[in-house]
Amino acid sequence: MRRLLLLAPVLLALAGCGVFQSSEDEATDAAREVATKAGERLASQLPRTADEVGYSASHLDGVEVLRVTGDSTHDGDGVELIVRTSGMAYNGWFDVSEVMVQRCFTVRVSPSLWRGEEARDVDCPDGPPLRFPPPPEPPEVPYAALEAKLPRVPAGGRVDEAEVRRVLDGLDMNPEITTEVKTEDGRVGILLSPPMYRYEPVDCVLAVVEPGRTNVWMPSRIQRMPGEGGCSVGNALHPLPPPH
Repeated sequence: MRRLLLLAPVLLALAGCGVFQSSEDEATDAAREVATKAGERLASQLPRTADEVGYSASHLDGVEVLRVTGDSTHDGDGVELIVRTSGMAYNGWFDVSEVMVQRCFTVRVSPSLWRGEEARDVDCPDGPPLRFPPPPEPPEVPYAALEAKLPRVPAGGRVDEAEVRRVLDGLDMNPEITTEVKTEDGRVGILLSPPMYRYEPVDCVLAVVEPGRTNVWMPSRIQRMPGEGGCSVGNALHPLPPPH
């Protein structure tokens, strides 16, 4: 008890000098960290509209979107959001009650900020959180039709890229689906990939036609995520190892 009494004036003096951060400031820092991490998760090189960014942000845990400015991530300074987040800290050394705050911050999404930036404090605008329409569903890749119609070349035969392209042209696919064909060492690799609107995996389909084997498959979920390289014609010709 004597040691605590001796220590108390020191603690009070330190607090008076500003060494100790107030519980409310600590809670605000925690709320700012939530907003900063939201910006990091939204960062991407993919072009997106303001509504698409707002929709993605509004589905992040602990984030409310109150305002969106800008047209798209790739126009001007990108898309800027005002988000409201919460933070929590403990009150005092001896009173361990929780202090909870709600604060607003600006988060900017632009291809120039490929890892995001620290969220900046801002006054909260009036009004409820915004709601955004979900992005359109991507067109479906005709997996079964591709598998059924691709040529089967016998071992020792020759794969004809023109024939493969005729099969793809006959599938009557949605024009938004990207088609890539590449021939390498007598093998033809194929990529069919719809546009990606969110951070979910692309439903891309790969195929390879070679003497003695025709194979059609969808890469693993993790390989279909942005930046993982699974949805490429190179992965059709040289499949990536399965994720561990």
